[in-house]
Amino acid sequence: MNIRSLTRGDGVVIGAAVLLFIASFLPAAGSSACSGPLAKYCEAQGSVNAWDSVAALMTVYVAGVIGAAIIVVSRALPQPRKVAGLDLGQFGVALTVFTAWAALWILIGSPSAGAGLIIGLLAALILAGGAIATPLLPPLKVALIGAPKPQAAAPYGAGPNPGYGYPGAQQQASQGYGYPGTQQQPQGGQPHGQQAPADATGGGPAGAGAAAGAPVEFAPFWFAVPVARPLYGEDGAPAPIAELAPGTWYLAVEQRGQALIAQTQDGRRGVLQDTTGIQRG
Repeated sequence: MNIRSLTRGDGVVIGAAVLLFIASFLPAAGSSACSGPLAKYCEAQGSVNAWDSVAALMTVYVAGVIGAAIIVVSRALPQPRKVAGLDLGQFGVALTVFTAWAALWILIGSPSAGAGLIIGLLAALILAGGAIATPLLPPLKVALIGAPKPQAAAPYGAGPNPGYGYPGAQQQASQGYGYPGTQQQPQGGQPHGQQAPADATGGGPAGAGAAAGAPVEFAPFWFAVPVARPLYGEDGAPAPIAELAPGTWYLAVEQRGQALIAQTQDGRRGVLQDTTGIQRG
């Protein structure tokens, strides 16, 4: 599950579900003005909440919390799941709408509505409204947890070496004698100041030509995507195996043409076909 794929609308749904759960413990009946022989029942009436009524508890409070959980889980899954022909998220939205409908009629049918029923109805309406409006309103589509600012890559040769393949790490090749940029050390038995013969495999023209014709080896690197993009299996299946989310670093382990073989945090590997606009670490 990718928590960074949750949106502000999902935050509204989560908050409404928490409020709905709290409302289930509040008094369901109001403190009516009792007098005479009925006065002894007033205190007992005020202590009744949703947990004393199985019908109200299951159709409003439990159903609403379950619907919110289904919506949040469906957003965080890399692939959509279906229940009875509907996407898991659509099933959760339908359950929240049913919760608001049931809460409305329970409140209308109650002779004396308490804080539990009133707050429960408001929470159910917010829950259903957030679930329906999240895919429609752009302000609710904004990520709930902002992507961290990527660290600027250090100049070549500067800064500590954090490890192979990590963003900012310096991939250094082992430079031996004759490699361009290395200091030429005199060999044993040779007078100081006399230059050693050029090595045909290292610093000579023949060595330079051979090095120029050698294929460039791919070096793994870390990258981030600007928008959510699917990651397909290496077997060529049309269905994606995961979704790469913005603000998360992924490791590119191989290049196949314009595509990259990427590895997620849980170790899954797949093909990233759209590599436009990626940010290298």
